[in-house]
Amino acid sequence: MLAEIITIGDEILVGQTVDTNSNYMARELNLLGLQVHQITTVADDREHILHALADAQKRSDAVLITGGLGPTKDDITRSTLCEFFETRLINHEPTLKRIQDMFRAFGKEMMDVHYQQAMVPESCVPLENQKGTAPGMWFEHQGVIFVSMPGVPREMMGLMQQEVLPRLQKKFQTREIAHVTVMTQGMGESSIAERIEEWADQLSRDEIKLAYLPGTAMVKLRLSRYGNPGDQQIRELLNRKAKELMALLPSYAYSIGERSLPEVVGEMLRTRGETVATAESCTGGTIASLITSISGSSDYYPGSVVSYSNEVKVGTLGVSQVNLDTHGAVSKQVVEEMASGIRQMMNTTWGIATSGVAGPNGGTEEKPVGTVWIAVAGEEGVRSKVFRVGAERKSNIMRSALTALNFLRLEILRTPFGN
Repeated sequence: MLAEIITIGDEILVGQTVDTNSNYMARELNLLGLQVHQITTVADDREHILHALADAQKRSDAVLITGGLGPTKDDITRSTLCEFFETRLINHEPTLKRIQDMFRAFGKEMMDVHYQQAMVPESCVPLENQKGTAPGMWFEHQGVIFVSMPGVPREMMGLMQQEVLPRLQKKFQTREIAHVTVMTQGMGESSIAERIEEWADQLSRDEIKLAYLPGTAMVKLRLSRYGNPGDQQIRELLNRKAKELMALLPSYAYSIGERSLPEVVGEMLRTRGETVATAESCTGGTIASLITSISGSSDYYPGSVVSYSNEVKVGTLGVSQVNLDTHGAVSKQVVEEMASGIRQMMNTTWGIATSGVAGPNGGTEEKPVGTVWIAVAGEEGVRSKVFRVGAERKSNIMRSALTALNFLRLEILRTPFGN
């Protein structure tokens, strides 16, 4: 079965918004057994949308559409769908009631534009959007399934999981796919592929496919096999292969199952009854933000110091002025003193510290942009390491923060970097 994706929005075509929706939908459709053979982006223009729909109908069994369902005048997807399917807009009472309840819960009054969100083409099956106001819309037209969803990623994802994927599986009787995911941090996709090449070549013997799903400073490794996800033999096979994969990447693979690194580290600390505090320079509080994104993190995380200036490093964390003058803020000596200082100040089991050149300015030949020193202090002393994380400021900060958390994870496990 062939599937096609159409994303609608001027903001995508002018580069203002990155189309992450297509990436997500393509992965989920392929896991469902539907082959995505075309992805198209069109402007918020009636003629362009009509042409895209007509072309898709000729070559695809299922067409998924996102965007253009908002309450503003440039959101024309509803009216264009009515024209394509030769139908009219009607008020969908269940959707209207849900929107009214939502506004009432927030103590806000609905405006006229919000009532438009409850208008749907008469020939569609409305799909409840539990994360927003605009419902999804399911059409069956001349043997082809069309599904229209909001362009807001979290709303689209919610509709995909709760409504669209189950309906598509039932409609097309696709083969079920079981999968397990291994989470990694700190090693790029190509380096992982080279490291595990011999092992990965053997997966076909067990009819297992390996997918690399890269993100910021992390790569998800998804092992998939056709079969009932509830089948015990299949689950045991996939879990065994996942454990083998973890063993091949001891410094980088941190979880079987889609859990975040802050979640995994937090669970380790809570299980051991340990605590951590952070002293951040180049990461500017990002490690603290990641840690506290996990509910209950106050059990193991008392707080942090953002020591962006040298004065704070010296006056608050006890960093030696001599070391700052001799080695500079981005150095082994300073970052180790920061980690020890925050650990002592907060009376925690562990202390993490970062100091680096996030960019785009401030780099030197000796310490180019992307250089970051990270230290972890514990009961047995302090360990530190220098990393080169890239050249773009925002990415450098997040990569450094995640690398610091992984450094702590490895210190807890007593696993050296680089294995």
